Amino acid sequence: MKEHTLEECVRHTLERYFKDLEGETTSGIWDMVLTAVERPMLEVVLEKAAHNQSRAAEMLGINRNTLRKKLDHYQIKV
Repeated sequence: MKEHTLEECVRHTLERYFKDLEGETTSGIWDMVLTAVERPMLEVVLEKAAHNQSRAAEMLGINRNTLRKKLDHYQIKV
């Protein structure tokens, strides 16, 4: 089975999204994509960091306060 990169998956999903619109107009794609990617990314990284916020922030390359704000925004319980 062929492995796909994250970039390829996002590209494929966006192409399918536009195809499914069947010519209808859309807006807010930036926020839609970031929200769709950011929440699961935070959840998976937290799991891999054993719910240690300092370690998760380090893995993500952001500071701990930024991580905490994002967790609050998505209402992710730690």
